[in-house]
Amino acid sequence: MDKEIAWLLRDKYNSIESPEFHRDIERLKKDEPLAYVIGWMPFLNTKIWLDSRPLIPRPETEFWVEKAIQEMKGGEVRPRLKVLDLCAGSGCIGVAVLKHIPDAEVHFAEIVDDHHQTIRKNIRENNIDVGRTKQIGGNLFEHVTEKHDFILSNPPYVDPVLANRIQPSVSLHEPQQALFGGLSGMELIEKIIIEAPKYLNPGGVVYIEHEPEQSEAIKALAPNAESFQDQFGVIRFSRISPAP
Repeated sequence: MDKEIAWLLRDKYNSIESPEFHRDIERLKKDEPLAYVIGWMPFLNTKIWLDSRPLIPRPETEFWVEKAIQEMKGGEVRPRLKVLDLCAGSGCIGVAVLKHIPDAEVHFAEIVDDHHQTIRKNIRENNIDVGRTKQIGGNLFEHVTEKHDFILSNPPYVDPVLANRIQPSVSLHEPQQALFGGLSGMELIEKIIIEAPKYLNPGGVVYIEHEPEQSEAIKALAPNAESFQDQFGVIRFSRISPAP
């Protein structure tokens, strides 16, 4: 709690006499995540606001998104790299791509209407040209009409049967819709893998975050999938290059 109080003092308030400061301390005591109390999170040198209370960006996601960005920078020259941030939430993945790839175009697909305003804010507050972006509603690819060079997704993938592995601060305060992925946590992942090739340009690539135990099922769905560990040594994401 001491570090959290220090963060509140430094970034939100000038005095511990502020009524808002004491209100926020009470929120922390009730296990509300610090990111929601502060209102934003850093993510790959961007500032991601959480006004609509989307899933909080995590270091594990930063890790693989940075890998994807490195691949984008090292790949063949394209007139304008086109990227889809699928299940965008706060838009942290797509915003990071826009920040680090100056000529990229990113489309944000997100089913929750309220999150679109947060995505717009994160684009604006990180000084990104809105003309390089497009926001899409609907479920997964429902309203996606264009093809992309990369599809990056952190979908709901927690198996409801294993909900006890989630910390109370997460299960009580973060959106259930963004956490649980149906039977074995694989329902949305399976749909993404099956449908993604229709929305990829030739040579396109999918990056998807998942649980360690889901890597075998992903490999069965996509034989070209490669699963990788995150910075903590946990199998956390897969790179899929669909067959032409």
